[in-house]
Amino acid sequence: MPVRHTVVMAGYHGYLAVQGRGTVALPPELRRKYRLDQAGAQVEVTERDDGVIELRPALPVPVDEIWFWSEGHQRAEREAEDDLAAGRYRDFDDEDSFLADLEALHSGGDAAGQ
Repeated sequence: MPVRHTVVMAGYHGYLAVQGRGTVALPPELRRKYRLDQAGAQVEVTERDDGVIELRPALPVPVDEIWFWSEGHQRAEREAEDDLAAGRYRDFDDEDSFLADLEALHSGGDAAGQ
């Protein structure tokens, strides 16, 4: 059975045939777009109370990188990005200047302001 689909402004909309044993094949353009054509790619499935079945692309995270995706670390990443965008950072010409500023921060002073 062919797959029917249309493209709407919000994104892809289409119909997928459910094959034997419940197999559903995603269209190639969606697999490429969401990197689901890579080995190990996964799709998260959520059944909602209103009868909608949601599919979300998910790539597995290596165990030694799980810390990066923790809620606290992601919050810190967003905070760092906000600081960069707002200009709340310092540039250093060399390692010694950086270390002096770090030491001043550690000791309660402010090398940049001294």
